[in-house]
Amino acid sequence: MTLPASAPHTGLVVVSRAGCDLCDTMIRELAELEASEAIPRVTIVDVDSDPDLERRFGLKVPVLLLDGHAICHYTLNCNELLRLVRRPSAILPR
Repeated sequence: MTLPASAPHTGLVVVSRAGCDLCDTMIRELAELEASEAIPRVTIVDVDSDPDLERRFGLKVPVLLLDGHAICHYTLNCNELLRLVRRPSAILPR
């Protein structure tokens, strides 16, 4: 699912760009992980459709956000993602 630029960025969000092979790989790997693990639903935001995201991440895509906090860039870090989603009471750094 792709979020409109004005939507709040909560849950798991992949900030991506059209034509980005690394973005496509991260999205595919997340779909595979979603099939075997209990992770939040993944949404996709185009970095070029949101000026704030473009300022924050520019060419540093893909980036995986959990409730607005970057947890990995370029490649999926499954271990870190699972560690964070399994600890719902953990407070992520701002």
